Amino acid sequence: MKCPYCGRDNTRVIDSRPADDGGSIRRRRECDACMRRFTTYEKVETIPVIVIKKDDNRETYDRSKIESGIIRACHKRPISAVQVSGLVDEIEAVIFNKEVREISTREIGELVMEKLKGLDSVAYVRFASVYREFKDVNTFMDELKKIVE
Repeated sequence: MKCPYCGRDNTRVIDSRPADDGGSIRRRRECDACMRRFTTYEKVETIPVIVIKKDDNRETYDRSKIESGIIRACHKRPISAVQVSGLVDEIEAVIFNKEVREISTREIGELVMEKLKGLDSVAYVRFASVYREFKDVNTFMDELKKIVE
């Protein structure tokens, strides 16, 4: 690791601990040449994922899209921002653990619905009604019956 102050590459780690986000390591380093200290963060590199849309267009994976869909489904429900973030973390873990370069919006939508079903049934039905594009009341009622059973 090069020193950001003097540019030399003879630095050493003097402290290492998990960062606040839990997904990276915070390292305090000291340059052996200029004796100045600095902090670096080490994070696991993930495979870039491409999302295949319904119209077969492709775009890069964007966590905020899943998060905003869940937030809309949970509107005025007793679900905290921490719970929403945790749910998105769980969904991302499943997506990235598949170790695939491409995933369809259908697969992502099914994952979201599966996770929402366990969290809040109203939020689940809200998300499902938009995701599955319910055309009439009967399809909506069919989904409600599945939850009740």
